[in-house]
Amino acid sequence: MIRNKTCLVSVGDLIDRGPDSLGCLALLRESWMTAVRGNHEQMALDARASSQSTLWLMNGGDWFTRLTAEHAAQAEALFILCQRLPWILEVRCRHSTHVIAHADYPASTYQWQKKVDLHQVLWSRERLINKRGGISGADHFWFGHTPLRRRMDFANVHYIDTGAVFGGQLTLARIQ
Repeated sequence: MIRNKTCLVSVGDLIDRGPDSLGCLALLRESWMTAVRGNHEQMALDARASSQSTLWLMNGGDWFTRLTAEHAAQAEALFILCQRLPWILEVRCRHSTHVIAHADYPASTYQWQKKVDLHQVLWSRERLINKRGGISGADHFWFGHTPLRRRMDFANVHYIDTGAVFGGQLTLARIQ
């Protein structure tokens, strides 16, 4: 939970989605930066824990195989920070509560630390595809994961991945 702090919050996928995954990971060391766990961070963590890296490599993780030994060691240290990334982040502002997750909050009602299907938090596109209504329990819900041509908003749900890695615009939202 974030309170009374100015910072940049990423909806995840700091890695595998551009030419400088290591540099993006290094942003996690900055006091003004935080992120929620994305499916690409999770694929990397799973690959590092099990030595089963095929899925990660097929989805952009091949950057890691091209690192020098020094940079690979830096990446390994930064993956420890990825292990600490929250799946869901709640940001309380003066007049509103914002919930940030990578792909979805897989329930119709939000409650802080409610048990939800974490696979869906990282991978689900169901709410977006079906344009299911909003989610009660907070004022706004912010997601990435699915690159869109433009930001999509319905009810109190906001999808802000506009495919910058694929030549689209980078979308930022100011919440306060």
